[in-house]
Amino acid sequence: MPEGHTIHRLAKDYAAAFTGTAPQVTSPQGKFSDAAALLTGTRLTTTEAHGKHLFLGFTESWVHIHLGLFGKVGFGPTPEPPPTDTVRLRLTNDTTYVDLRGPTTCALITPAEKQAIHDRLGPDPLRTDADHTTAYRRVARSRTTIAALLMDQKIIAGVGNVYRAEVLFRHGIDPYRAGRDITPAEWEAMWTDLVELMHEGVRNNRIDTVRPEHTPEAMGRPPRVDDHGGEVYVYRRANLPCHICGTEIRTADLAARNLFWCPKCQRR
Repeated sequence: MPEGHTIHRLAKDYAAAFTGTAPQVTSPQGKFSDAAALLTGTRLTTTEAHGKHLFLGFTESWVHIHLGLFGKVGFGPTPEPPPTDTVRLRLTNDTTYVDLRGPTTCALITPAEKQAIHDRLGPDPLRTDADHTTAYRRVARSRTTIAALLMDQKIIAGVGNVYRAEVLFRHGIDPYRAGRDITPAEWEAMWTDLVELMHEGVRNNRIDTVRPEHTPEAMGRPPRVDDHGGEVYVYRRANLPCHICGTEIRTADLAARNLFWCPKCQRR
């Protein structure tokens, strides 16, 4: 599932291509046809992201998109090719088209319904209105592991498996520590780090979490080869040596997701 930086990047890409235009809106798959008919010819005025939720603003209505596990978005120049029957939503103007395939959610919602989505989400490190102290109040009361809490979108929105594993490693925090054992200073440091890392992810459209002194060039090691791209410390590096101490990276299942950590660098 895409992490929050990807959704914020998509919001910027939709805005750059369509803000101020009245795109043709279609649903070749048919599941969004009625809403598409209402939106065609209506100006797209704004785009927004909160966590893993994308919102496209058309005058008084919003298109709410959640990619889920299988959703994909693809941009291209016009003239657009004939759409396949897997395209849930296509926007087209004079210069650009964009296809949405396989989302978990693609729905036309009211401003009130949009606000209800925001209300149930935690603060997003990529949003200027985020209050990380709100998240910490929930973390500090919980006996749940910090690794699970970081993935709870009601507590902090947009953090996925990669950022979760990497920020815990970067701050030497054992993933099995209870939320209530995380100090205010530790939370402040992790939040600040997430803000910086995720903004970098938006800029570069990939996740890189290793510090300059641990890059392949600095360490004289081969670059990471992985479909997810980016240089990381522990994510999907199970059974490989830690870049810092050489200890074998461990993995385990936690809340139906694979957890990765270094048992030496992240002591309890």
